[in-house]
Amino acid sequence: MSQHVSSSEVTFPHAPAEGTGRIWKVFWLLSVVTIIELVLGLGLAKHWYGDPETSHTAILFVKGVICILSLAKAFYIVSVFMHLGDEVRNFIMTIVVPLCLFIWFIVAFLWDGNSWKDLRNTNAGSRPNIENVKPAAVEKGAKP
Repeated sequence: MSQHVSSSEVTFPHAPAEGTGRIWKVFWLLSVVTIIELVLGLGLAKHWYGDPETSHTAILFVKGVICILSLAKAFYIVSVFMHLGDEVRNFIMTIVVPLCLFIWFIVAFLWDGNSWKDLRNTNAGSRPNIENVKPAAVEKGAKP
């Protein structure tokens, strides 16, 4: 015969969550940054791309601003919502330094690949120039 021992459940009074103010601040900051990115992106798509008076430099500047805002959003998301901002500095560096190196490698490989493509397409000595190549019959002295 088994006896069932019933015990009362141990409960703790719930205190209001701490730190929600910080999360709401970051939420509103991310919302504002996202709205700014959307306005800039729509401005690029609807107005500045088709306008011949818009300079290429202005378009690149707007794209750069959008990239910087996206990186700021990524920083806040990782720092607050993934709790990396509350960690020890050495742990943060363990994650951030390889990430920066990885981004640097991607940029370096793209830069090198573009350079190689430009050299190959501009006939920088990697293949003979087609205009200077004569047909075999002309080189031997035969008449075409």
